[in-house]
Amino acid sequence: MSEDLPDSLIPYDEIVQEALRAVVGRVLGEVQQTGGLPGAHHFYITFKTHAAGVDIPKHLSERFPDEMTIVLQNKFWDLKVSDRHFEVSLTFNQVAAHLVIPFSAITAFVDPAVNFALQFQVQADEEPEPHDMAENDAPLVTTEDGSNVVTVDFGKKK
Repeated sequence: MSEDLPDSLIPYDEIVQEALRAVVGRVLGEVQQTGGLPGAHHFYITFKTHAAGVDIPKHLSERFPDEMTIVLQNKFWDLKVSDRHFEVSLTFNQVAAHLVIPFSAITAFVDPAVNFALQFQVQADEEPEPHDMAENDAPLVTTEDGSNVVTVDFGKKK
């Protein structure tokens, strides 16, 4: 390909990111409909804690000022999925909390049971900061090298 390609007037990167986030919504919607996770499936969902529309308890936003990762596995309830966000109740150190998370705030979605992962772009002027796991009463599972991680990066040439 030529280095002199013009900038696209079609926002392909935004369209692809929106479509991939819709995958997360569809999966969570199916879990809501069936009332639970099938088989060994479980999810790690990382999101920006101060993104527009995120509603989490103050003690969690103070502990995780940039990003946090939640685990949907054994101890979650009240999962509700809409077109733009999902809601779920979890326990953090055995204290219940209700979270509202817009799909636009999600930066990663992982299902380690089947080695599936999606990563979403962060704004170019933001660098993700390292963060601790939310410790919402679930065992830690690590993904092995060679996982099916889908990363989409449509860098614009300036």
